[in-house]
Amino acid sequence: MKDKRILYVSSEVVPYLPETEISSMSFEAPRMVNKLGGQIRIFMPRYGNINERRHQLHEVIRLSGINLVINDLDMPLIIKVASIPKERIQVYFIDNEEYFKRKATLTDEDGNLFSDNDERAIFFAKGVIETVKKLNWAPDIIHVHGWLASLLPLYLKEYFKDEPLFNESKIVTSIYNQGFDGTLNKDMVAKIKFDGIESNTLTTLEKPDYESLMKVAIDYSDALIEGSDMLPDTIQKHLNDSDKPVLGYQPVETFATAYTEFYNEKVLS
Repeated sequence: MKDKRILYVSSEVVPYLPETEISSMSFEAPRMVNKLGGQIRIFMPRYGNINERRHQLHEVIRLSGINLVINDLDMPLIIKVASIPKERIQVYFIDNEEYFKRKATLTDEDGNLFSDNDERAIFFAKGVIETVKKLNWAPDIIHVHGWLASLLPLYLKEYFKDEPLFNESKIVTSIYNQGFDGTLNKDMVAKIKFDGIESNTLTTLEKPDYESLMKVAIDYSDALIEGSDMLPDTIQKHLNDSDKPVLGYQPVETFATAYTEFYNEKVLS
């Protein structure tokens, strides 16, 4: 992995959020690549329950200041950065007062999904790509974790399809058994179409539930990883039918060799 550039885009990363399959792997995989001499960038949302003082987040003025249009509204993009202690790894945080100031991640105190999670997912995907463009940093691999990040493959290959910085980038998505009950906002497809995305794939999102989001992520990825030992049957079938390279589940204790071989032999070859 020496000198390879890998962009990790995740809905959650330790130590900034509690330990889960997603947050753990979103830390361990980049740490592994970093130790092997690769270049990495990690992006996640700056949820309001992340303690900025404790984790020493600070705004990057040169990257902030642009507006992203979400469903015909201008939403300011704020970029913050922090370093993971002892690892010499920087994490970039996508922030916006409207979407991420609340002191929670994806649900309210009663466990109900936030009604604007669809817009937060769109904002996150566009925000990551616009920031990487500003960094002028062309990744060899973009590795996506978590459903809030799952629109990134769609946006990269449709909305940003003419962006030369990503011409050689390969998208890997890890699929986890860590979803949500119910659906996101029923107007989600209309909001994506507002960005000029008219793909037939969007019919999958007419019912914007967890399985639909994962199916769209699978459709727009170049390779896939089973992030959990067991996946919902319909997602597993879609994965099996995708005719794309798939790496089976690897526990966090022993994943390193398998991930390295997968990156080198299946994704980059």
